[in-house]
Amino acid sequence: MKIEILGSGCPNCKKLEENAKKALEESKKKAEIVKVTDINDIVSYGVMSTPAIVIDGEVKSYGKVATVEEISKWL
Repeated sequence: MKIEILGSGCPNCKKLEENAKKALEESKKKAEIVKVTDINDIVSYGVMSTPAIVIDGEVKSYGKVATVEEISKWL
């Protein structure tokens, strides 16, 4: 499983990454977490507002910080 956090590294992006790590820990699943900061890469997903989370190539949320509970459901 691959989880991508799309964003510039702003506080909300960091919070989203923390939430993703916590959701992974709670689910006992393994995944690679990658931060994507290049604007061209972010736009290639069709995302116009960050932070965003992509799981296995599918955009799950953008423009807000997804909660641990939301991310857990997507895993």
